[in-house]
Amino acid sequence: MLTLIGLLTICSLVVLLLIGRMSPVLPLIVVPLLGALAAGFGPEAISGFFTDGVGRVTAIATMFVFAITFFGVLQDTGLFRPLIGGMVRLTRGNVIAVTVATAVIGMLAHLDGAGATTFLLTVPALLPLYKQLRMSPYLMLLLLALGAGIFNMLPWAGPLGRASAVTGIEVTELWRPLITIQGIGVVLLVALAALLGWREQRRIAAGKADDEGVLVETSSDLHEPSAEELALERPRLLWANAALFLGVLVSLFSGVLPAGYIFMIGLCLALLINYPGGKAQMQRISAHAPAALSMGMIILAAGSMLGIFTGTGMLTSIAQDLAGVLPASLVGQMHIVLGLFGLPMELMLSTDAYYFGLLPVTLEVVGAQGVEPASVVYALTIGNIIGTFISPFSPALWLALGLAGLDLGRHIRYSLWWMWGFSLVLFGAAWALGLF
Repeated sequence: MLTLIGLLTICSLVVLLLIGRMSPVLPLIVVPLLGALAAGFGPEAISGFFTDGVGRVTAIATMFVFAITFFGVLQDTGLFRPLIGGMVRLTRGNVIAVTVATAVIGMLAHLDGAGATTFLLTVPALLPLYKQLRMSPYLMLLLLALGAGIFNMLPWAGPLGRASAVTGIEVTELWRPLITIQGIGVVLLVALAALLGWREQRRIAAGKADDEGVLVETSSDLHEPSAEELALERPRLLWANAALFLGVLVSLFSGVLPAGYIFMIGLCLALLINYPGGKAQMQRISAHAPAALSMGMIILAAGSMLGIFTGTGMLTSIAQDLAGVLPASLVGQMHIVLGLFGLPMELMLSTDAYYFGLLPVTLEVVGAQGVEPASVVYALTIGNIIGTFISPFSPALWLALGLAGLDLGRHIRYSLWWMWGFSLVLFGAAWALGLF
């Protein structure tokens, strides 16, 4: 009975997250509560589950709130704009240089971990260049999505935070072994961008349209920041902000302080350096508070969900029954199988459903076979994360499509096989390095 209730609870949760008709916070809180009540647990037991679950993710939620605000403030100062703008200007007229620069720009722009910011910063700047050279805008979106996917492994980007909330492993501990995978991904992406640029150059020289059509109208105007954006920029403090940014990254890598505390200190320094005065500082905090609080609330709600799933024994019951059904040879390899098909599952599962629905059950199933939780996280994350911005459940992708005037179906047809192949290569590299 507990297995049945647990399956119904998880399925209901995943369906509600997939439908997307409500904030993820609501189903993450309400559905597990109803499941616990249906399983016969009373308020006192549920209170204990809640306390245990939220206690596991408080540090993670704190990190996200301050990390998102910190990187948002650095974006306001214009720290990354000169680099991106310079690369756009340098690559005019050379198709291969444009594709390589697009890949690099997509990674740099995603340093703050926010997909919306990435596309707001890059698409308006790059699209006129692609139009001028008669390059496919779907190629631009593919390269930006791949670059953002690689850098989505950063601890403040979201997926690792969700995985940390589920496993209880400190997010920077999960990230450190992935730095090598990110480095491999950067090299592979630059090589792939050069290959696709060469292919695009040949197509343009032959006067052919690609399968998804090419925008042929020309434009020589690159995106210029608005007056409001210019007022927030601090070009004279560029080097100070760059030093602060690097200092925070080094501190995170070294683990000298907890990640949340590092971002607290970093945010304080960013505000003091760039926006002296209480009013200006509160304006910057208020500007980024919606995104920061939204992510923090999701992590806390996920903590309450996991506390109930764990405390009631639902996950354990499901795992035991599932292990009895699966062939013995597959039980201990379930995370590998799911990881191999992780990217196509982006078309069916949202990020929340993937990490809060699929990951906990997988952990329970393979954990009984002696597989370490970190190995499960790496298999599912590396197999899935490259496809983040091909998913119809990604709000940032819809923003990118709107900015570029592109169609989701065409984007999926153009990008899916390239992205899945790229994901499998990274998956193989991680396997060879022993991460699984």
